[in-house]
Amino acid sequence: MTLHVCGRGLPDEQPVDYWIVDGAISLEPVDGAETVFSDGWIIPGLVDAHCHVGIGPGGPVDVDEAVRQAETERHAGVLLIRDAGSPVDTRAFDDHADLPRIIRAGQHLARTKRYIPGLPIDVDDETQLPEAVAAQARRGDGWVKLVGDWIDRGIGDLAPLWSDEVLKSAIDAAHANGARVTAHVFGEDALPGLINAGIDCIEHGTGITDDIIELMLANGTALVPTLINIDNFPGIAESAAKYPTYAAHMRALHASCRSRIGAAREAGVPIYAGTDAGGMVAHGRIADEVDALSGVGLSRTEALGAACWDARRWLGAPVLEHGAPADLVCFADDPRSGPEVLGRPDLVMLRGRVY
Repeated sequence: MTLHVCGRGLPDEQPVDYWIVDGAISLEPVDGAETVFSDGWIIPGLVDAHCHVGIGPGGPVDVDEAVRQAETERHAGVLLIRDAGSPVDTRAFDDHADLPRIIRAGQHLARTKRYIPGLPIDVDDETQLPEAVAAQARRGDGWVKLVGDWIDRGIGDLAPLWSDEVLKSAIDAAHANGARVTAHVFGEDALPGLINAGIDCIEHGTGITDDIIELMLANGTALVPTLINIDNFPGIAESAAKYPTYAAHMRALHASCRSRIGAAREAGVPIYAGTDAGGMVAHGRIADEVDALSGVGLSRTEALGAACWDARRWLGAPVLEHGAPADLVCFADDPRSGPEVLGRPDLVMLRGRVY
């Protein structure tokens, strides 16, 4: 059956008509098509650029729960996920036409005992990092995920995991294998080494300063701030009372993060929306992250673009164009008006099938 949707597109707000033929978009009218949506707003499928399918509050989950997580994202209109590190192999999901498309970063890479147990591949000797990065680059879908900093219990505060020299070799190894690299970074100290080594993206980035923003601009480094997860920092600090320096640092990062992310946006650092769903954040909350981005200086259109058309282009995924997969989300009301609208799509279409 041929389907038809019509309405207004974003960001240009112009009238659009799409015919859906064999799961793909056609811009040419098709006689006899069934109109399943009209008189509203139509955008490409939403993107969560930092989402962990396969991780729950207690760590890795089974495959059935990972499927439920992906279904929750689809229900929220997220049809493209950059899975920023997961211990669960979800490559079989590519054969499920009803699940969002996933761009995988393989498994987190961390120094032994320097990240959440059960999630990363532990690297005992940092000289092994380039080889481990190359392996994950070959295993993933064009991304590798490093843990850039974490609490060092010996000093009682956040500290980098890797030397500058090994980072350069590791990131070069990823690029040589056709993959981009991103890194979890909360604090300040790990950022210069990662960015100077050529990293492509920073996750969280609560420690960015004016100097780091200039460095990111010079190196073309993107930022995925995961603002709704950063809201958990006070609770993390409370649970880490036996490390008072770390706890104070986390509170300070939380207090300054929105002004720092706003300064990055003002300077022109590319910013994309990611929720960090899978651990302390429930799946299906991309609308809340878009709302949070609009609170740090992005316009409503920019914030939505960071979770939609701009994020798709950054990840090399198609938007709504002739011949592209029919992955789209429709709203009776303007999805820029707030999370109460964006979080409740009136129609979700994935691979030409209506949900």
